[in-house]
Amino acid sequence: MSSDTSRQAIASMKQEQVPIPEHRLHGWTHFLGLYAGEHVAATEFVIGATFVALGATTKDILIGLLIGNVLAILSWTLITAPIAVQTRLSLYTYLDKIAGDSMTKLYNWANVLIFMVISAAMITVSSTAVRLLFDIPAQLQWYPTSAPFVAVVLSVGIIVVFVAMYGFNAVAEFSSICGPWLVVMFTSGALVLFPALAESVLGRTQLLAFADFIKIGDQSIWTGVNSSGEPGIGLLEVIGFAWAANTITHFGLIDMALLRYAKKSIYGLCTSAGMLFGHYVAWIAAGIMGAGTAVLLKSTIVELDPGDVAYRALGLSGYVIVIVAGWTTANANLYRAGLAAQAIFHNHSRGAVTLTVGCITVVIACFPFVFGQMLPLLTYAGLLVVPVGGIVFAEHVVFPRIGFTRYWAKYRKLDHSTPAVVSWAAGLVFGFGLNAMNVMSFYYLFLPTWLFTIVVYTLLAKRYGAAEKYPDEEQADRELTEAIQVFQKQQAHDEGEPVKDHLMASKVLKGVAWTSLTLTLVLALKVMFGSPNMSVYEANAAIFYTWGFVFTISYFVSAYWVLRRRKALNSH
Repeated sequence: MSSDTSRQAIASMKQEQVPIPEHRLHGWTHFLGLYAGEHVAATEFVIGATFVALGATTKDILIGLLIGNVLAILSWTLITAPIAVQTRLSLYTYLDKIAGDSMTKLYNWANVLIFMVISAAMITVSSTAVRLLFDIPAQLQWYPTSAPFVAVVLSVGIIVVFVAMYGFNAVAEFSSICGPWLVVMFTSGALVLFPALAESVLGRTQLLAFADFIKIGDQSIWTGVNSSGEPGIGLLEVIGFAWAANTITHFGLIDMALLRYAKKSIYGLCTSAGMLFGHYVAWIAAGIMGAGTAVLLKSTIVELDPGDVAYRALGLSGYVIVIVAGWTTANANLYRAGLAAQAIFHNHSRGAVTLTVGCITVVIACFPFVFGQMLPLLTYAGLLVVPVGGIVFAEHVVFPRIGFTRYWAKYRKLDHSTPAVVSWAAGLVFGFGLNAMNVMSFYYLFLPTWLFTIVVYTLLAKRYGAAEKYPDEEQADRELTEAIQVFQKQQAHDEGEPVKDHLMASKVLKGVAWTSLTLTLVLALKVMFGSPNMSVYEANAAIFYTWGFVFTISYFVSAYWVLRRRKALNSH
């Protein structure tokens, strides 16, 4: 093949088919912001409250969530990031190279289902904030009990669907500035409601020692007793859920799509922005906010939804946090569901497929059980895709170490990889079988399932030709890789360096944004530590509610303005 023909062939490839070029890689700060934005979301209200309802103890929450989230960070860093950085491909593209078209279609169906359910849950969560504006009662059954609530869900859902169809890029950019604000607001909400909890338990609004925090937690938040009045989950279950909550993205390798842009695999540690500041802090804060709201409303946490909790903790900003966090998460996942569906129905446009998937998602969102069962839903979704992560891990990491050939199915020109399909099916039977027999906590099922699938796939692949050598095909692959690298270097030269925004106006706007966040946190700290009695507490909380909303508006206006200015500089 001549060099001109080779260039034309590479240029005609879809962007997803080729590795990410070096000039489009990102530094570590990009991933800190990315993971903070993605993992501080509306689900945190649901999950934080669920730990309270499940009856964890305070010490189990503080220790268990820390251990579990650190294990999740290490899973991204040691499993997902190295494969992503070495291949520079998304899981979908890499899976197609490994297992062929049939396996990829099956996997896309699984992703459509998973992302539809997550999107539906987020639409329902956003709707709980909107329902407060119309005085619609909380939806506490698994089915909707109010026609106006269904109308709200349909209205919110339609917006989400059309944005996912036509305006996702704008939402993705907007989501990137939400991370810092969400962290500050979750923290502030807990600070604002904690004096009310202290008053109900200690008879005073202020804490004198850390032991006071533990006492308040044990008596009014994480009591060790579940909503049925029985002993709750223990330390191992808390660790297991924190680790398993994101098995879709780390053991399941979905986040290869993000981490393929990382300059180094060590950037997997940047997931700590999402796990420690997001899940750890936000789940604890959400539990405090839920318990505090229950005290103030003389209710129980299982009778509250995210809208109740956020409004009581943050005032008008609570509406914003629930709507924005739910909306941005729903859009991202509905977009993913649309992409996966379009890969199956490739003769139809992404917009048309996303519309169809979106309509089904909105119908599901009308049923509140979806967001009320987020913990088991996330865990079972992880169990569904973890065997696929095991297959890819075996091919990429295990095979070279035992003398097998990567991409053997591609070299044999197989559209259907029997070892991959059978291994996935076997992994599902094994994992869900263990769950049915109640052999172990279902939070940990992903571990034996992953290992089992690796062993099964390795043995089957050997029988079907993975142990053989394919020197001609491997040489052709190396030549194509070298040609792509040459093409991308020329592409980088033609595109030039991105323009950085060093203008004074942008610096001032950035200053306004960060000052707004700082002042919000200062006001929350004043409520927490500057309220010696309930009358002063109520006055301080009122100031926070008013000015916190003002600072929310100033943050988003200034931060989004900076984003638009930067894009304008690079659009010429």
